[in-house]
Amino acid sequence: MSDQALSAVALMGATGTGKSALAMRLCAQHDVSIVCCDSMQVYQGLDIGSAKPTMQERQQVRHALVDCCQLPDVFSAARWAREAAEFIRQENARGVTPLIVGGSGFYLRALLEGFAEIPGEDAGVRQQLERWQREHGTPWLHQRLRQCDPTLAERLHVTDTQRIMRALGVFESTGTPLSVWQQQAPARVPVDCPVFVLQVERACLRQRLQQRFMAMMDAGWLDEVRWLAAQQLPETHPAMRAVGYRQLLDHLAGECTLEEAVRNGITATRRYAKRQQTWFAHQVPHAVFASAETLEPLLARVWQR
Repeated sequence: MSDQALSAVALMGATGTGKSALAMRLCAQHDVSIVCCDSMQVYQGLDIGSAKPTMQERQQVRHALVDCCQLPDVFSAARWAREAAEFIRQENARGVTPLIVGGSGFYLRALLEGFAEIPGEDAGVRQQLERWQREHGTPWLHQRLRQCDPTLAERLHVTDTQRIMRALGVFESTGTPLSVWQQQAPARVPVDCPVFVLQVERACLRQRLQQRFMAMMDAGWLDEVRWLAAQQLPETHPAMRAVGYRQLLDHLAGECTLEEAVRNGITATRRYAKRQQTWFAHQVPHAVFASAETLEPLLARVWQR
């Protein structure tokens, strides 16, 4: 890879803030491509619940990193960063500065700040960990992690199944704690990428999220969740733990009524949006935080130079 800095612009923000609509207006006007920065939109089949761009929108504006992973495979921030960098390089070569759009801040950070090259897990290790998780539970796995990687175990909550299993998977496969791998100098492609964060007043966003959740249900989201359940993925797969999907899966498993699942899903979505807002405020304080009305002309200037 070339050491020459890549050029992109990022429009980030919490779920439901209207990033996609603003991005579509800008990119259609300036003939710019979109790089989707969403940890669920990468998966084929998760269309409604991830608010994936429609085929019509994808025909109007080119979208990268959508539908690029087929279940049961698991996507990662490192993979996203690599593929995003390659796409940005291709766009830059034809004189285009693409727009990164989404709410997965960790993915964006992997691109801008780099990531340690951590080996993958050996075949069979993940299946063994999933078996342990089913038989003993996540707190038991966390205790096991304390024995082999106390540094990382201290940072992870005892119920953080996904990260605990990832850490154990790396140790079981390599014999080296994940915390040690993470301390290595990250592989980084220099990217010149100003970050803009779309903000919406809290009460307005809460109302939007409820309305959007109900609109997704009307669009057939529950059938999409039935399809997901039929894939028989392990409970630790990110798709099974995604906000909204997880609550509707609980209903299909007979653990609650549909009304309760919808209510729980809306609550979980609102909490997720709040966590996203907090993350962006703390992790990208250098970003420009503003409403769509303020950000639209600022972003347009990028392509008017």
